Amino acid sequence: MIRSLAIPTPFAVGRVNCLLVEDDPLTLVDCGPNSATALVELERCLAEHGRRVEDLERIVLTHQHIDHIGLASILAERSGAEVCALDLLAPWLASYSASMEADDAFAERIMRRHGVPSEVGLALRAVSAQFRAWGASVEVTRTLVDGDALAFADRTWTVHHRPGHSPSDTVFHDVERRELIGGDHLIGHISSNPLVSRPLDGPEEPRPHALLTYLDSMRATREMDLEVVLPGHGEPVTDHRALIDQRFAAHEKRAAKILTVLEAGPRSVHEIAQALWGNVAVTQAYLTVSEVLGHLDLLVGRGQVEERVEDELARWAAVAR
Repeated sequence: MIRSLAIPTPFAVGRVNCLLVEDDPLTLVDCGPNSATALVELERCLAEHGRRVEDLERIVLTHQHIDHIGLASILAERSGAEVCALDLLAPWLASYSASMEADDAFAERIMRRHGVPSEVGLALRAVSAQFRAWGASVEVTRTLVDGDALAFADRTWTVHHRPGHSPSDTVFHDVERRELIGGDHLIGHISSNPLVSRPLDGPEEPRPHALLTYLDSMRATREMDLEVVLPGHGEPVTDHRALIDQRFAAHEKRAAKILTVLEAGPRSVHEIAQALWGNVAVTQAYLTVSEVLGHLDLLVGRGQVEERVEDELARWAAVAR
């Protein structure tokens, strides 16, 4: 039995689904943010099912975002549970504060290159610094790699690395039950944003192509034989192929709209974002940069757009047909 525990977060996405797997070992997938409110609600949800934090034997983390990893250290300390996560993610989690600082510096460089005013980048970095308290470092005691088997008494999950929404997105496939523990890889009511993120390993340049990576991940998931995807937010997904096809169509539509904007003349990413959405909130600045860059990568791959860099500012232009 897998029970979904909806835990509150302070973020626009709303509650996060922490999954209680009532098997041996007793397992919690994702933890909610590092807040007293989230912890109290998690304890209440566990009690509804006759469980306590101290009963947990395994904690599984699907990816690095703070609404999913925030309480992991507290829960592990109280329960003695093993903490399982992708091997590439373990060093990031162990050095959480330094990792977040490096991620913010990376994002600021990306924004500066793509025309976001410096005051917006500084303001967003200040907001991000405030958000860090919702996460915390944790020691991963069992690292996972793509293709691993995570065994229980009554089920076995196959581990699949599905990067795109974040570099560490990991899904868990129960082949026998045709279930996928999806994290934020595939969510029914909203599209998972492929954020341009600092790589977990390897150089930061050339810039990661998050949307292209995410599309490849979704293609792999589309081929899976699934009855249900249990996501990190919202309701279960019961027709993953139809949903993925909708996502593909939406990305094609967005790319076409960006190409139309560029046919009027070269623009920076920030200027494209303003043409699409007007003046966006500071908290959305990097999200919109990532959104535009992802679709520009699609258009560059098709020979429809090219990047031109002058004085460290990148501008994008439609290629003459």
